[in-house]
Amino acid sequence: MAQFSPLSFPRWLTPSHFIMIGLLLIFAIAHSGLASLRVWGESKIGARLYRVLFALVSIPLATILVIYFFNHRYEGLMLWQVQDIQGVKATVWILSFISFIFLYPATFNLLEIAAITKPEVHLYETGIIRISRHPQMVGQVIWCIAHSIWLGTTFTLVTSFGLIAHHIFAVWHGDRRLTKRYGEAFVKVKERTSVIPMLAVLDGRQKLDIKEFLKPAYVGVIGFIFLFWWLHPWLMTATARVTI
Repeated sequence: MAQFSPLSFPRWLTPSHFIMIGLLLIFAIAHSGLASLRVWGESKIGARLYRVLFALVSIPLATILVIYFFNHRYEGLMLWQVQDIQGVKATVWILSFISFIFLYPATFNLLEIAAITKPEVHLYETGIIRISRHPQMVGQVIWCIAHSIWLGTTFTLVTSFGLIAHHIFAVWHGDRRLTKRYGEAFVKVKERTSVIPMLAVLDGRQKLDIKEFLKPAYVGVIGFIFLFWWLHPWLMTATARVTI
């Protein structure tokens, strides 16, 4: 039985748990903070340069998070071990595939993301937005569920809870920023869409149109998923060589 004292933690509660919480907090503050300051920042340095600044801050922080997660994912207390159960691996890969489909709207306006053309803020109400107004949040939750099932460690759960908490905050934060920017136009979009997946479709506020999903962006995302699947073993090896 684990021994407790006022000045000690159980042995399984490794420092990596607290470091990951800190890294997630730093990323959340930087990412959401820069998003909140977008209008002000663009007025000072321009939309393209602000997009570059956003990327220069967010991408390195996200890369550190990914590497740290890969390198410490099996630390902490093993709560369950289901990797050898038939069907679990396939289920995890299917859930991961679905998660990237929801994360896909980041590929909208790829030239704007790369700051090749002037980045703009857009109001969407088609495609995957009909399923959920915040598909990135849905995708992140599904990704966390899949990896928590597969790994089963307290470190993974801490990471998952942190990521989900950040994305739930981003739902509120994003709606607040869009309401401030677009006013009544976004209020009407909110009324016609839902955060909970498929709720707006089920209650009749939205109707899915398969044609809206037949876009090159989806082809690119599906190609990326299969490329990532193929590169996954190499990525595990490569990240293990990076000490963070």
